[in-house]
Amino acid sequence: MVIDAFLLSRLQFAFTVSFHIVFPAFTIGLSAYIATLLGLWLKTGDQKFHLLARFWTKIFAVSFAMGVVSGIVLSYQFGTNWSRFSTAVGNIVGPLIGYEVLSAFFLEASFLGVMLFGWKRVPPWLHFTSAVIVAGGTALSGFWILSANSWMQYPVGHEVRDGVAYPVDWMKIVFSPTFPLRFAHMMTAAYLTTAFVVLATGARHLLAGHRTESAKTMVRMAILMIALTAPLQAVIGDFHGRDTATYQPAKLAAIEAHWDSSKPGALVLFGWPDEKAELNRFEISIPGVASLLTHGSMDALFPSLKDFAPQDRPPVLIPFFAFRAMVGIGVLMILFGWVGAWLWRKGTVFESRRWLWIAQYSWPAGFLAILAGWFVTEVGRQPWLATGIIRSADAVSPVTTTQVAISLALFVCVYSVVFTAGILLINRLIDKGPDEISGEDPPEQPSKRTLKAAQGEAAAIFGDGHPGDDKIQPAI
Repeated sequence: MVIDAFLLSRLQFAFTVSFHIVFPAFTIGLSAYIATLLGLWLKTGDQKFHLLARFWTKIFAVSFAMGVVSGIVLSYQFGTNWSRFSTAVGNIVGPLIGYEVLSAFFLEASFLGVMLFGWKRVPPWLHFTSAVIVAGGTALSGFWILSANSWMQYPVGHEVRDGVAYPVDWMKIVFSPTFPLRFAHMMTAAYLTTAFVVLATGARHLLAGHRTESAKTMVRMAILMIALTAPLQAVIGDFHGRDTATYQPAKLAAIEAHWDSSKPGALVLFGWPDEKAELNRFEISIPGVASLLTHGSMDALFPSLKDFAPQDRPPVLIPFFAFRAMVGIGVLMILFGWVGAWLWRKGTVFESRRWLWIAQYSWPAGFLAILAGWFVTEVGRQPWLATGIIRSADAVSPVTTTQVAISLALFVCVYSVVFTAGILLINRLIDKGPDEISGEDPPEQPSKRTLKAAQGEAAAIFGDGHPGDDKIQPAI
């Protein structure tokens, strides 16, 4: 392995994007959860939903800020580390990212202030509306980013002249063949990830024996979300896998460590892919199951890694193991959610300390699954940065190895400090809980509030007006 500017640029982008992706994914799900809580409060008038909404809004603010900061860094890297990529596909990727800023980010920013600070300053219906708009903005942001990424995975709707891609059909570009299921898969992952964070928080408070009403509400809502969403994610993932078989056969071959296209694909449960020898060592597999899952028949044949030239094959180890990590976590999510639903139905979920003890440590599950899935997606696309248009090795900027090494070291240092502080702050907010953070009364209608404020000011200046007052209290 040669340590050069290309390798270090890849490591730098992988490092920064891995930090970045967890925060947008969390804020996508958390904004929807906050909007749901405010909607339930408006509908039922139950104070616990209002307290929970205020509690999670503070956590959302910290997560949103860290997501914005880490996202700005990624945008700059397109110019500093991957300028040739920008030259080759900037006509298409640039506008897609610009649409994300102009529509989604501006929409979020416009109503984020109302959502964060409008608790007693705007009518409840307007505050709820702002939360819904912020949730929609985060989803729209994911739409544009995944549209750009999906086009890079399988470019359509363009033409290439002198090595530069030019748009021809924007509808085909935005809605490339792999985009719909990729978008559904990512959004579901975001909601599922948030559900596990909410579940872990509620379980932590229940085990601590305080704020039980808020904790029970969090646990109930999280169990319902997990029990319904985790199986749905498995179904979406299955369809997404079939899309991969159709549009990215080299990636599928790497995921399955499939070396021989003359035989149906086996489902490799365990093994160590040896890329030099072109075989799997210590393999434990079920014959034909990979063909069944991806092509609907145990006898189906599909391209293997040997059908691609060595320089056109993606690395095998990372997609192979990351995919199995993602699927394994997904299976555990389904089982854990169903066990929680069963305990809830029995009426013993809040007394089951063993299940609650596991639940309080389950919060990383969604983040780990998302990271594993993105490793599969991005490494499995290699050696192409935009498939068929420009290779990763040809996209790197003309920078020196020393320059990239220094910037990578600085990123590691700065991220370690900033994100450690952010995570500790979030953990501190979670420990304090909704009652301590949001113990105020729910906001009143502005007209009533204004009237009461005026009455209070009048009383301070002229006295409280009760019989028996022997003098006017002056304003101080």
